[in-house]
Amino acid sequence: MASTIARPRERRFGKATEALGFLAWIGLSFAAAAIGGLARPGAWYAALEKPAWTPPDAVFPPVWTTLYLLMGVAAGLVWLRRHAAGAYPALALFALQLALNALWSWLFFGWHLVGWALIEIAVLLVAILAMLRAFLPVSRVAGWLLAPYAAWVAYATTLNAAIWWLNP
Repeated sequence: MASTIARPRERRFGKATEALGFLAWIGLSFAAAAIGGLARPGAWYAALEKPAWTPPDAVFPPVWTTLYLLMGVAAGLVWLRRHAAGAYPALALFALQLALNALWSWLFFGWHLVGWALIEIAVLLVAILAMLRAFLPVSRVAGWLLAPYAAWVAYATTLNAAIWWLNP
């Protein structure tokens, strides 16, 4: 009888641990967003010549908030299946691309190194695609949650390239 009582407690503790771990991945995503967000666009960015297809500034916060949430949920789903083959390398790719994501903001907005930012965002895009590919066998849902992020960063790469071209 005592072991029957202990099992539900273990499950509740397990579920709480799973939930906290899942939420931690979302928190990690938003921590990277906060680090990158310290490098603000400001007057320098406003003065740059930009292509006509540049979205209005108001578009970026809701898009990036959504993407960071999707990234965190995707990583959380992979973490929930962390015992599956390939889960830990996939999560390592997640951490790598988060670091690259935060670095891009500093290269572009913080240090005004548009050319270096272009090289770095191309590397970021490759890392995102590798991460998406690594997530799919672990959790198809997690992999596909990254598709909008990959698409947006592909677009951002072309935008970065156009800004570099227009502002020699």
